[in-house]
Amino acid sequence: MKKSFSKIVLALIKFKVSIAVTFTGITGYVVYARHFDWPVLLMVLGVFLLAGGSSALNEWQESDYDAKMPRTKMRPIPVGDISSLNALLVSLFFIVAGVAVLYFAFGTVTALLGAFNVVWYNLIYTNLKRVTGFAVVPGSLVGAVPALIGWTAAGGYVFEPTILFIGFFLFIWQVPHFWLLMLKYGKEYEDAGFPTINQAVSPNSLKLMIFTWILATSFSSIIVPVFLVNVSLPFFLLIFALNIGFIAVFVKLSFGKVQELNFRKSFISINIYMMLFMIMLMVFHMVV
Repeated sequence: MKKSFSKIVLALIKFKVSIAVTFTGITGYVVYARHFDWPVLLMVLGVFLLAGGSSALNEWQESDYDAKMPRTKMRPIPVGDISSLNALLVSLFFIVAGVAVLYFAFGTVTALLGAFNVVWYNLIYTNLKRVTGFAVVPGSLVGAVPALIGWTAAGGYVFEPTILFIGFFLFIWQVPHFWLLMLKYGKEYEDAGFPTINQAVSPNSLKLMIFTWILATSFSSIIVPVFLVNVSLPFFLLIFALNIGFIAVFVKLSFGKVQELNFRKSFISINIYMMLFMIMLMVFHMVV
């Protein structure tokens, strides 16, 4: 059965990932504005378009690699649902539209942050992945920028400590998130021609590295309240409790045999943790 063009485009832009990216943008917006209003919808539209366009451009850039990996071989370009040229045109349309929305709605700084993220992801990180298995470390900057886009869209100054430390948390969080994928799919990446961290360290060492970054992620979230205005003890204790639970889950998951690692539980846990922390930040700023 032939897929509709809309379904092909949604797959090409990785709409679920793009929605998750907009969530961090909403966090940045609400933390500064302390409420939801109609301009946040324009910010969501701009960030979603940019995230989708960047993802589509990445699929265009890596379609030959995607075709070699079981996890990605059914993506729209490798499977033939859309031509390489049309995929490129879709990606460019989304990127240009996203920058335009951010520029006309929120100004130069917000639009430049969006454009910078596309450049960093598609020109720097995507090419660096073909050179080193540690590309995710500089590449994780991509995960931090949407929160800054939301913050500046609401009227905030981009270098204020509060948003910088929220961005730092998102930056740190990206690393163990990606390395969990390498534990499960590292061999696929290697067979496709990508260097991976698995080639530099043993699986057990990688598990310990992931746990170390989990601790760093936890610490980075605990210090965020230090830079919030009127932070309350109950809120801080709530953040602390969230991190105790998060670390406890990964202690249990990390210190055992690699073969016994529950990848699904690990991956879901780290994503839920990030979402809960973002929600807690938004709720705190709307009620205080």
